[in-house]
Amino acid sequence: MTEQQLSESTVVWLRLKEVFGGQTTSFRRRRELAAAAKQPTAAEELPFGPRRDPVSSGDVLASLFRSNGWDASLAQAEVLERWPEIVGDRVAQHARALYINEQVLVVQCDSTAWATQLRLLCTTLVAKIAEEIPAADVTNLKLLNPGAPSWRYGKWSTPGRGPRDTYG
Repeated sequence: MTEQQLSESTVVWLRLKEVFGGQTTSFRRRRELAAAAKQPTAAEELPFGPRRDPVSSGDVLASLFRSNGWDASLAQAEVLERWPEIVGDRVAQHARALYINEQVLVVQCDSTAWATQLRLLCTTLVAKIAEEIPAADVTNLKLLNPGAPSWRYGKWSTPGRGPRDTYG
């Protein structure tokens, strides 16, 4: 190599060292330095030192739920829990909120008459839920009629009437 090429490669090396930090310490030494930086200072160990203010457990849980994105799930659980309060005791006796799936609240009614009545009140109920618990983000209701017993069990079933075709 010529002297000019050597100086160019040295310049490149120095530039790379400047850009990428030029770590000259070993991995073990860097780890020791990081651990030492995490050690609390004498002022932080005092009972009334900095960052030692008391925090309520509700605030800690609220920040935990917010950081993990659990707010919507908790609001949806609140809708299910407060269903009798939202719709009233009389409606709650005949219609039970089951679950929320993709912004749709699924409600099981004990008769087709109640399912029909709640279909007529669907927009009113959705508006009331949105007013009382906006974080739940319920946009629609799915009303289920009272279920008849099912002869289908498991994911594999054969078409046809099943065991009922042998009755009488």
